[in-house]
Amino acid sequence: MKDFFLHTTAIVDDGAEIGEGTKIWHFSHIMNGAKIGKNCNIGQNVFVADGVKVGNNVKIQNNVSLYSGVECEDDVFLGPSCVFTNVINPRSFVSRKNEYKQTIIKKGASIGANATIVCGHTIGRYTFIGAGTVVREDVEDYVCVSGNPAKRIGYVGEFGHRLIFDKDGIAIEKESGYKYRRSSSGVEKIE
Repeated sequence: MKDFFLHTTAIVDDGAEIGEGTKIWHFSHIMNGAKIGKNCNIGQNVFVADGVKVGNNVKIQNNVSLYSGVECEDDVFLGPSCVFTNVINPRSFVSRKNEYKQTIIKKGASIGANATIVCGHTIGRYTFIGAGTVVREDVEDYVCVSGNPAKRIGYVGEFGHRLIFDKDGIAIEKESGYKYRRSSSGVEKIE
């Protein structure tokens, strides 16, 4: 008896772990060894490879492939057709399965439609990656990046709104009321 929803056209291989309340939609394939948390939404035509870890409450939109080496923490949003790689220098005639690089998407991060995340990097907590962006290096917490290559265009709070810092380096996110501090070491939420 499964405690998650699986569309009749989707495939979950034996040995995959799927959390309670998760929904897996049309034509998706979850491979043996993949671990998906609770209350996730796996859109249409999604592929999750062996060894991929997906936290709780993750939303994966249509046409996303998560290859071995990708790890998503809780509350991550992956926009339609965003792309992940797992080998730096692929060649069809050279097997590099022992060279997969780890890519970590930290808690609360959002990746826009058609963005590309080059493997081996960490996407910070509550970061916002704009649609179509190409990420070739680590991205700090609470940063908004856009372009090719990705460039910081501002800062965002946990509810996804732009943060405007005063002369003392303090910002208040309007919707949440959360306070943030910017310093030379980055942005942090003030408890």
